Amino acid sequence: MAYDSNFKAGLFVGQNIIVTGGGSGIGRCTAHELAALGAHVLLVGRNAAKLKNVASEITEDGGQADWIVCDIREEETVRHIVSELIRQHGPIHGLVNNAGGQFPSALASINQKGFETVMRTNLVGGFLMAREVFNQSMSKHGGAIVNMLADMWGGMPGMGHSGASRSGMDNLTKTAAFEWGYAGVRVNAVAPGWIASSGMDTYEGAFKAVIPTLREYVPLKRIGTESEVSAAIVFLLSPAAAFISGSTLRIDGAASLGGRAWPMQRAHNSESYNGFHRAYLPEVLQDKD
Repeated sequence: MAYDSNFKAGLFVGQNIIVTGGGSGIGRCTAHELAALGAHVLLVGRNAAKLKNVASEITEDGGQADWIVCDIREEETVRHIVSELIRQHGPIHGLVNNAGGQFPSALASINQKGFETVMRTNLVGGFLMAREVFNQSMSKHGGAIVNMLADMWGGMPGMGHSGASRSGMDNLTKTAAFEWGYAGVRVNAVAPGWIASSGMDTYEGAFKAVIPTLREYVPLKRIGTESEVSAAIVFLLSPAAAFISGSTLRIDGAASLGGRAWPMQRAHNSESYNGFHRAYLPEVLQDKD
């Protein structure tokens, strides 16, 4: 079995592409697709065991991958890690700023530490990675960066800290695209909606109970796949997007559009794309009957 990508073989041969948060979920899937298309994938994250496992999977499938532990929230650590990756592997051609995290909570119940932790993970860490990759490598030869957002366009009740950080990343994407365009560096973002990914199994309580019902609020009446997010990331990294910069691509089945005044109708003809041969359905979405 191999990753069934819609993109041509060898698309990223000779390129080093960093994927943060590459040890699980969308990051893992994206790393697999990039490697299947010839990239040398550099996995970055905080969990050595998970990174090592994904690197082993990619190697078993015939791809190239290395990994390095890094807390992207620490400025000096990021500076050192990027320098080390360049020293070991050469220029960085692509960066997928995928790492992130949050927890469900009403705004009134989020303390300062919790709010700042999410902001540092989802926004500050992504900024530090992009800045160092640009300063140390891409400013000399160009490249492409894809940042990770979320469906926060109408606010993000229950996860206000995440909504604030993702909104900040949207603006940061636009600013970086404008400031770094002279060097041939493109900066874009993807904003996934509800995606069947391992992260869904990290939630507990009332929020966990809601997850299986989320598809009812999507016009396509289904939840997206990791492959559908990865495909968008691959496109934005590819030469086909050579004149696209400063854009955010929503991957949410139109869930972020419309309103309650327009009734949802029974959906048909909506089929998902799943090219990831190692994908698995989150436990919270599995039918226990």
